[in-house]
Parts: sequence; C-alpha cells; structure tokens
Amino acid sequence: MADKNKTTIIAEPGKQEMLITREFDATRELVFQAFTDPGLVPQWWGPRRLSTLVDKLDAKSGGQWRFIHRDPDGNEYGFHGVYHEILAPERIIDTFEFEGLPEAGHVCLETLTLEVLPGGRTRLTAQSVFQSVADRDGMLQSGMEEGLNDSYERLTELLEKM
Repeated sequence: MADKNKTTIIAEPGKQEMLITREFDATRELVFQAFTDPGLVPQWWGPRRLSTLVDKLDAKSGGQWRFIHRDPDGNEYGFHGVYHEILAPERIIDTFEFEGLPEAGHVCLETLTLEVLPGGRTRLTAQSVFQSVADRDGMLQSGMEEGLNDSYERLTELLEKM
C-alpha cells in the first residue's frame, strides 16, 4: 500500500543539524516499541535490499545499541551508539556512528520525539546534530535519504500489521 505520510528532511546550508519528520498511522506506544524491541528493528531498519542484524539493543539510559546491515554479497556495515535517555513512549536520545568510515569519532547526537496526534496517529521528529557541517553533508551525500525513506516505509508496513 502506498504511504500517504511522507518523510521530510530539513538540512539548512551551513548548519550542523538535520531535522526529520514523519507521521505514522499508529499509536505512539507502537512506534516506540518498533524502535526499542530487538525483534522488531530488523523488520524495518534500513533499505529493503539489505538485511539487518541486531547485535546489541539495550534500550535504557546508558544502554548501547549496534546494528549490522548485510548486502546480498555478504558484505557487512555496522552502526552503533549509546542511549543517553529513554523516556517511554515519548523520547529517545542516543548517539549514532557508522563504523565504515576511514577514521572513528564521527558521532551524531540524535533526539527522537514521538508526539500523539488525533486519531491514534503519531508524529516522529528526529533532530540529528553532527560534529561539523562536513559530517552532516557527508551523511546526506551517503545515500542516507534513500535508506531513511525506505526504512520509514517498511516501518509503516510493520505498524499496519501490529
């Protein structure tokens, strides 16, 4: 089913942040569960052409997460971070780092907020703050937008089944 809810990405030139919004036809509790349940994350996180393995997902303040994408040829791409705050079902603050860069330390701080909308719907707002404009622009140029759109379409499909 085609999704009527579109993902919006705002990345103003010269700024270190990116703002992502998306609405879902599901309750805030269900959307939160999809982000914090290690059994659900692989069903929606990442582009369809890749499979996702949850290596770690300890959804609590101070907990860690690590997900691995695997392509059809068996190549793996890791991502990890630390949860700074988990306020169920309203907010998740964590770090995000892609393990495939030539040098470590390009860490992004993410704040995910889930807002209740009328009719059992939810608005997701994700603010990502990068260490530099170059890091933010590199993320945008990496194909992130395609992967994010695909992920949120898959999440919509999963939420419809839940």
